[in-house]
Amino acid sequence: MTAPVRSTPELLALHAVRLKGMADDNEVTARFNLDSAVARECLLDFQAVGWITRVEFAGIAGWTLTEAGRAENERQLAEELATTHSVASVRHAYEAFLPDNALLLRACTDWQLRPSGADPLAINDHTDRAWDQRVLVTLAALAGKLPRLCVELAGRLARFGGYDGRFFAALERAEQGEHSWINRPKVDSCHTVWMELHEDLIATLGIQRGAEDAQ
Repeated sequence: MTAPVRSTPELLALHAVRLKGMADDNEVTARFNLDSAVARECLLDFQAVGWITRVEFAGIAGWTLTEAGRAENERQLAEELATTHSVASVRHAYEAFLPDNALLLRACTDWQLRPSGADPLAINDHTDRAWDQRVLVTLAALAGKLPRLCVELAGRLARFGGYDGRFFAALERAEQGEHSWINRPKVDSCHTVWMELHEDLIATLGIQRGAEDAQ
């Protein structure tokens, strides 16, 4: 079997910004375990050519892609996909992933909200153990599908490795009572990891969000 392809640091640094939406230097470095000096140099180069820009929101600062950066990221991913003959494998994994996406979103919503007769948008205070357990069972079933998916993807492109382990780790913390590890932003919560995988798949395949129903 052919060894999986390892993406260049330049591709990984730009792609990390894409996956995170907004990321500081440390988050870009950590996402693909890059050398910090190399990642920093890449980011400065990207800024110089207009692929990323520095932004601040709600007291949090980081890098985000410009339109030119997004186009360059998609160009790099398409080139990598073509040269490694990985289109069919990634497309197959994406088609296996997509039906479960609605289940994940529903489960995360149910973790946040516990509708009542008086308030259909009532916050879930996690006192209804049966309600929470139903959500956790759904997430565990989804977690059980990720290893096979990730093996297929990472067998071609090494950068797809690790999503299953990150999701399992978050779910385990939630099952132990750390409720925020289902939906919490800016950490590897179940929702964060799943959304990154989704973004990784559609970016790699050049699919625009909102156009998936036509796939």
